[in-house]
Amino acid sequence: MNFKHLNRPAIEADAAALADLINFAGEGLPVYLWQKMAEPGEDAWDVGQRRARRNEGSFSYRNAIVSDIDDAVAATLIGYRLPEQPEPIDYDELPPMFAPLQELENLAPGSWYVNVLATYPQFRGRGLGTGLLQAAEQIAASQGSMAMSIIVSDANDGARRLYERCGYRQMASRAMVKDDWHNPGSNWVLMVKD
Repeated sequence: MNFKHLNRPAIEADAAALADLINFAGEGLPVYLWQKMAEPGEDAWDVGQRRARRNEGSFSYRNAIVSDIDDAVAATLIGYRLPEQPEPIDYDELPPMFAPLQELENLAPGSWYVNVLATYPQFRGRGLGTGLLQAAEQIAASQGSMAMSIIVSDANDGARRLYERCGYRQMASRAMVKDDWHNPGSNWVLMVKD
């Protein structure tokens, strides 16, 4: 099947698709968190879209690349360079769910971190994820990053296989803290690529 796709920087108008796709990548964790952040009159999706439209912060359209098929967003990658010197973790302030993720990020200082990689189900298997990872590597190289990093659930076999095919290898893992969030995984896994 032939299809035309284009990778491009995300724009503010992509906020709804970015919210959808970050929730796919986060296996429902984003919606779980957005529900807790909703202000009066907002639902979880309003929060996700509001956050995607921001000009700052890690989850912002400014850190996203999207892959379009027939002028519609089919996939996205959100990423950025991690600091060279990780900030100390304040376990009294950081919600327990985020502590293992922050610990893993701190093991890959200065790497270009793939925070989100997701494709709508109907567009999977077409090489969009691989293409977005390649685009991210070009951005990383242009910014002087010598390594790539990503964190994935140990239960997300499809994503782990993709990352391994693209040269990523497991570096470390930490036990998930789930609260009321339901996920089949037990551990977060940090994967890196030089």
